[in-house]
Amino acid sequence: MPPEDLVREHTVYACVMGSRAFGLATDTSDTDRRGVFLAPTPLFWRFEKPPTHVEGPGEERFSWELERFCELALRGNPNILECLHSPLVEHVDDTGRELLSLRGAFLSRRAHDSFTRYALGQRRRIDADVRTTGAPRWKHAMHLLRLLMSARDLLRTGELRIDVGEERESLLAVKRGEVPWAQVQARMARLAAQADDALRHTPLPPEPDHARVADFVFRVRRASALKAAGTQGPRSAPEAS
Repeated sequence: MPPEDLVREHTVYACVMGSRAFGLATDTSDTDRRGVFLAPTPLFWRFEKPPTHVEGPGEERFSWELERFCELALRGNPNILECLHSPLVEHVDDTGRELLSLRGAFLSRRAHDSFTRYALGQRRRIDADVRTTGAPRWKHAMHLLRLLMSARDLLRTGELRIDVGEERESLLAVKRGEVPWAQVQARMARLAAQADDALRHTPLPPEPDHARVADFVFRVRRASALKAAGTQGPRSAPEAS
C-alpha cells in the first residue's frame, strides 16, 4: 500500500497545528495539518514494515503511525503532545477519540526535560542567526517564547493548553521585531526559571502511564487483525494427500 494511501484510508485523528492552533495566525499564516494513522495489523507481518510517518498527501501535512505517535508522546515530545491538544480537530474516529481520552496518560514530569531540550535546541539556532546576521529570526523567537510559556503552565497546572490567549499581541509584537532582542532574551530566561520553579511543585506524576497506553495500542492492533481475518473469511482446510 502506498504510504499516502495509509493516510487517506486509515487516519484516526487529524488536526490543524502551528500558528492557527496557537492563536497566533495572521493573514499570511500557513495551515499546518498533522495526523495519526493506524496501519492495518497484517502489514506488520511482512518483511517490509509500514512507515512510522508519512509526509503528505498535499502540502504542509505530516502524519505518524499510531504506535510511533504514542512512543513519542510517552517521551514527552512537545510537538506530539501539542498535537493531542489542538483546538482545531478536522477528523476523529472511535480510535482517535480513545487516543484523545488518553491525553492525561502521556503527561508527566518528563515534559520539563523534553520541552527544555527542545527549547535549548531552538535557542541555539536563534543565537546562530544573531551571530551571522546581527538579529534573530523573530518568528522563531516568538515561538520559543510560546513554547516556554506552555511548558511553565503545564508544570504549574498539570494541563497542557496551547492557545496563547491574552499573550497573543505581546507575542506578535516579537514576531514583528518590535521588541528589543535584549528584552526577548530576558523574557526567555525568566520563563525558563519559572518552569524550573514549577517543576518543584508540579501536580504531574513522575512518569506517564505506560501500561494504559500499551493496553490501548494492543487492543487496536488486535481489533485490526480480527477485522482483516473477518474480511478474508475462513481459510479452507488443506486437501488430504
